Amino acid sequence: MIEAELKVRVRHPEGVVRLLEQRAAGRSETYRDTYYDTPEGTLAREDRELRLRTITGADGTRSVLTYKEPRVDDASGSKPEYETGVDNPEAVHAALSGLGYVTAIAFEKHCHNYDFEAHGRRVLATLVRVPELDGTFLEVEALARDGELDTALTDVRAVLGELGFTDQDVTAELYTEALAARRAR
Repeated sequence: MIEAELKVRVRHPEGVVRLLEQRAAGRSETYRDTYYDTPEGTLAREDRELRLRTITGADGTRSVLTYKEPRVDDASGSKPEYETGVDNPEAVHAALSGLGYVTAIAFEKHCHNYDFEAHGRRVLATLVRVPELDGTFLEVEALARDGELDTALTDVRAVLGELGFTDQDVTAELYTEALAARRAR
């Protein structure tokens, strides 16, 4: 599957929350993300990602290992991705370290997620705050099969439009890159 996702910077989060709550009940979760790479940075150079995410919320804690292939759409940054649940994140960390991977970057995101149906597909809208970065972001995503990425992105853009955003609001800024730049100062 390909994650058809667009991200915008949110100037007035309260208004967006009101509109999202008309569609679905939100749930607050904290994501602890660790991105791995080779010591030489091979994955980043090839636009691939290997991430271990631990999600903590009202329903408990769960972890997910994700591998993302290079982007298939430069404007959105959409990538084919493969995910699997992880029962023991410490064991996965040990295995990845043993295979020669190192922590490229680790950080925390505070998320408020809204799952709903729009334009005939499941959509996840997530308001995101990264404590080390300024501002609030909104990520809207839908999963797409090969050959339907353009249609899925059109549906995601339509949801963003319904929430008051335009294509000019879309940002391709990556949290990992913004955090690496900030930490390098």
